[in-house]
Amino acid sequence: MTRLIILSDVHGNAIALEAVRAAIRTEKPDFVAVAGDHALNGPDPAGAVDLLRQMEADGAAIVSGNTDIAVADFDYAAAFPQYADGVPDTFRAAAEWAHDALGDERIAWLRRLPAERRLVADDGTMVLVCHASPGSQTAGFDQALDPNVIIERVARTDARVIACGHTHLPEVRDLGWKLIVNDGSVGYVFDGDPTASWARVDLDEGGIRAEVNRTEYDVLAVANAISARGLPGDVYRAATVRTGKLVR
Repeated sequence: MTRLIILSDVHGNAIALEAVRAAIRTEKPDFVAVAGDHALNGPDPAGAVDLLRQMEADGAAIVSGNTDIAVADFDYAAAFPQYADGVPDTFRAAAEWAHDALGDERIAWLRRLPAERRLVADDGTMVLVCHASPGSQTAGFDQALDPNVIIERVARTDARVIACGHTHLPEVRDLGWKLIVNDGSVGYVFDGDPTASWARVDLDEGGIRAEVNRTEYDVLAVANAISARGLPGDVYRAATVRTGKLVR
């Protein structure tokens, strides 16, 4: 059997990431994958990136997300293509703050991350680790997405399992020939449960079992740290962390 742990969307929430790291140690995974969006919005991007780099040194497969492009290089059109009339100033302020907080070495680490990684289980099952969907860091598997679009997106890879994040809504979606495992978000979840979400996938001779898990952390400490920072939009970011629902 091969056990894979999937995390994503830490978003500068080092406290949540540390709690999840402690939780997954007891799972004894063969692989750990982190599916992007590491630094934007949370109060401690440097702490989060330092923890992720430790995880990478221990063998974790880490990819880049769309907000990592914004933080590293301020390419807002690439990071947020949904804003045809211009990215909100609150996004720019948060990206610039995170960029400065990370410093040159951590920014260089963000820039070198690949957009995708592929892992192969002992039984030969391929797992694609991506941020939003195969071939895209921005076109995710939204829960209301047209089924034909879902099929078109999953067909972009030969992988049996697609491990992703981006939507901040945890979900395991079995299409029969493909399994989409969206772990939700470690640090900035939107489903109304203000805990860190992550996923476990067990692969054994063609059989696949996947489930989403939740880990509690000091939500109020993180929300208060965001509020104290005082950037435009921080009152909404703090409320999102505190409630587990997107507030804007």
